[in-house]
Amino acid sequence: MPFTRTLLGAAKVQSFTATNTIRSTFGRQLPISFAITRYQQARYLSEESRKAIEGAIASAPVVLFMKGVPEAPQCGFSRATIQLLSLYGVDPEKFAAFNVLEDNELRQGIKEFSDWPTIPQLYVNQEFIGGCDIVLDLHRNGEFEELLEKANALLPQEQQESSESTSDKSA
Repeated sequence: MPFTRTLLGAAKVQSFTATNTIRSTFGRQLPISFAITRYQQARYLSEESRKAIEGAIASAPVVLFMKGVPEAPQCGFSRATIQLLSLYGVDPEKFAAFNVLEDNELRQGIKEFSDWPTIPQLYVNQEFIGGCDIVLDLHRNGEFEELLEKANALLPQEQQESSESTSDKSA
């Protein structure tokens, strides 16, 4: 008789069955030994870390956990995400970036917090959007600008134009 039981966010075990397998979140049958291994490997995010991450996410309408800093990204995916945010003219006053390379607990904790295995991770209005691949998909289908506009995170058009002309002069 199957029953539903959630172990940890990292384990994502939905149900046990009498056949010694479990059904994962994606509907695949996995041996129970796999679930036990994942359960043993999962770590608990401390309440202190969880509150710190929640505070970071609430610090601005657009928050990016990345490798490096916006001026000097340390990986291509972080660089691409920063470039897209710049392309749309995200207001620096409404943007915060956190360098996960400076703090290993943050680096591991944000992955556990979002249940997303990779960095960078973008949050808009405290909602997890995804990594670079998701941001690129949103850009390609035209939804990224709409998302940023709804968050009121973009510079007014006249400010975008003046910052573009200033950067053209300095180049």
